Formats: sequence, structure tokens, C-alpha cells
Amino acid sequence: MKSRSVLNSPRLSGLKKKKRKILRKKIFFLIFLFLLIFIGLSFLAKWEKLNIDNIQITGNKVVETKTIEEAVKEKIAGNYLWFFPKTNFIIYPQHEIEIDLRNKFKRIKEVFVNNRNIKNLEVFVTERTALYTYCGIVPPKLDNSENKLPDEEKCYFLDEGGYIFDEAPYFSGEVYLKFYGSVYKATAEDGNGPLGFYFYQANFGKLISLKETLERIGIKPVIFYIQDDGDIKIFLSSTTAQSGPFIIFKANDNFDKIVENLQSVLFTEPLQTEFKTKYSSLIKIDLRFGNKVYYKFK
Repeated sequence: MKSRSVLNSPRLSGLKKKKRKILRKKIFFLIFLFLLIFIGLSFLAKWEKLNIDNIQITGNKVVETKTIEEAVKEKIAGNYLWFFPKTNFIIYPQHEIEIDLRNKFKRIKEVFVNNRNIKNLEVFVTERTALYTYCGIVPPKLDNSENKLPDEEKCYFLDEGGYIFDEAPYFSGEVYLKFYGSVYKATAEDGNGPLGFYFYQANFGKLISLKETLERIGIKPVIFYIQDDGDIKIFLSSTTAQSGPFIIFKANDNFDKIVENLQSVLFTEPLQTEFKTKYSSLIKIDLRFGNKVYYKFK
């Protein structure tokens, strides 16, 4: 009974109330101090001298400077937590800007964003180089549906890695090496077509290596067609208005072996002479049967 009465004594109760009061005051003081610091930092963050007001774009050749600048301004518009401006040189969204520019402009390969000083933001971009074109699933002359005329063909630029990054204007003649084949599964919501996809990514480098090897032995490829059945057709430069001859082989064959077999037959009679004298009437060279090479003239 005495123990209980001591615990509930007025003196002890008074001490507990005093401690709770002190604790509440400390909590209120810390909250007030936090709000004071928060508001002070927000005002400091908005100080004109600490905010970016100039954007400098360098490195671009095709993508318009104004377009890039507008995209950057869009990313640094607004505030964090309603109080801290995204233009502040310390907290501006550098990483987000770099990702956004690469996503919006497929031609841009690399982006480096850096604040040269407090007021100036520098955006350096590296653009992809157009080396080849992707022109659809099936070459027009082989399309059994609605054949498109060459000047109606819609093509896209590819870089050295087979990345499809921009629409290409129409080029007459054999300006760019063309690639055909399935790239992706289109959806109703997809408005970019093949942009942002890689063509034959796993083996694109091998195709380019094969193309360069063929050119070294005097053969000029103008079209690579990756068929859905697993065969690859390489259409060669034509000396007439008609489509040129083609070389066909299996996509899963050893590319070095393909070149070796092709070289052995091209430098062996009678095809060596016929290839030079009757090239315009050559229809195909078939490399799908191991060491056996079949060829056909008109």
C-alpha cells in the first residue's frame, strides 16, 4: 500500500507532468527549428544567383539546338517538394536530363550534362552516324502483298551497331546498304515504328564483317534480307534496271566458312570466268548445302 501511494504521490505526479511539458517544448522547438531551416533553405534555393538561367548545347549537327534546349528546360521546370526549384545549380536533375534526351532523340548516342558555373548549364551531345538503312520486313520486289515502288519505300537510318534511330529520306540508286527483316512486334499503341530497336542485334557485326569481306573480293552487296525461315539473302549490285543476283545461306552457318566456300568457287573455273562475263545474267549462288555450292544463270 505504501509503495502504491508513493508512486501516486502528488510530488511524483508533478515531476512527471513537468518532464512531459519539457519534452513537448523540446519537440515544438525542434519542429519550429526544422521549419525555420526548411523555409530558409527554400528561400536560399530560389535566390537568383544560385539558379541556372542559360543553357548551352554543343556537339549536335542534325538535331536542332532549340529542340534540345526546350527539352532541357522542360526537365528543369517546376520545383522539388513545391519549394526547391529544379534550376538550382546544386539540385538540378542532371541524370534525368541525360536519360530524357536519349529517349526523346534516338539520334543522340551520348549526353553529358554539366554546370560550367552557377548560372550556365552545358549539354554536350554525340550523335549517331548514319551508315546503313533499314527499309522494312520484305524487299519490295519480293513482297507478294502490295508492292511498293522504290520512291514510296520508307527507310530508317542505322548506326554501326544496327541501332535504328531516325527516318531516312529517299535515296535513288545504291547510296546506303539496305537491311530487311523482322525487327520487333508492332503494337497498335506504337507510333515510332522500328525507331529505338536494333536490327539483328546478336549478329549484326558479323553481317557487316561479311559485307566488308565480300567487297574485298570484288562483290558489292546492296541488300541484306533476313528471312523468317532462317535463311539470309544478300542481293548484289545490279548492272541493269532489274534486281541483281543474290547469295543465299543459312543464318546459323559459320560466316567464315561461308566466305571460304564462296571464294573457292568464285576463283575456280568455270564460275570465275562466267561471273565476270555473264554477271548480268547471274540469278543466285546458293551456299546452304555445306561445302557444295550451287549457282544459276538465266
